Amino acid sequence: MPVLQPLTLSSHVVTAGFLGDRAIFGQADGPLRFETGEEVAAVDGLLAATFDADGGRLICTGGDGRVAAIKADGTVDELALIKNKWIDQVAIGPQGAVAFAAGRMAWVRLADGSVLEFPHEKAVGGVAFLPKGLRLVTATSDKARLLWVNAKGNPVDLPWKGAHTGVTVSPDGRFVVTTMQEPALHGWRIEDTKHMRMTGYPVKVKSISWSAKGKYLATSGATAAILWPFATKDGPMGKAPLQLGATAQTVVRVACHPSEEIVAIGYDDGLILAVRFSDSAEVVLRHPGQDPVSALAWDREGGRLAFGTEGGAAGVIDIRS
Repeated sequence: MPVLQPLTLSSHVVTAGFLGDRAIFGQADGPLRFETGEEVAAVDGLLAATFDADGGRLICTGGDGRVAAIKADGTVDELALIKNKWIDQVAIGPQGAVAFAAGRMAWVRLADGSVLEFPHEKAVGGVAFLPKGLRLVTATSDKARLLWVNAKGNPVDLPWKGAHTGVTVSPDGRFVVTTMQEPALHGWRIEDTKHMRMTGYPVKVKSISWSAKGKYLATSGATAAILWPFATKDGPMGKAPLQLGATAQTVVRVACHPSEEIVAIGYDDGLILAVRFSDSAEVVLRHPGQDPVSALAWDREGGRLAFGTEGGAAGVIDIRS
């Protein structure tokens, strides 16, 4: 039976996850807070955050132009300060690299502390790294772009008309997928830049999560979690997605389990379900509340789930008991 440990914050929960063995929650207005009550001041006005795969660091950005790394012991390192910029995109890459963006500029901070600039013609809507080799992907108007970070080579543009608001790369490095301003995703197979369209959503997709081993890409934006198949060479082209956790409410957050074919689904009424891919079996992890779920993340072992809502409700759900 899942056990919920509640926590109340003062504002919209922007991010939730685990640093080491402790859950940490970032709110739009105020310090980050560990589940143990310890507070950490890292940036002023949290805009974006992402966790290391091993749970060792949380990289966050703010409206004060700061990029900061929070370690599992609660210490904070300032990685960059871009004055007078709202840093609203961030990604962690191989070799200790961190990418971030504001307006028409993307930056990559390397492990040695050097910072490289990558100007764009239009505003950058998202940043991500390929899993191997130091190669950056950005999303912007009418295209995604592949950039070499510390090697010579011309950028490769992946064109598709429209505003691309976010970007992700499959864990095997074969596919780039963007979220769009319209209710759709767009993808490319990197080896030949072949297109793939993923449409049919009633609302804009704001949350995406790769399943264990990258077999599926789970997405929000409908009254069920939509999971596109990516296990074969052609990805989702010509294939129907899985639809899990269908209700009358809209899915607003998704988080795939780190090792099992299970997805945690957060809805706009505060409900959280865990659903198994193979048979659509559902478990209620949190009953509906007053506010939409705004953050979801599993710990490394997949035994605990951290969540937050737009109204400041948060907590940790332990599914091990």
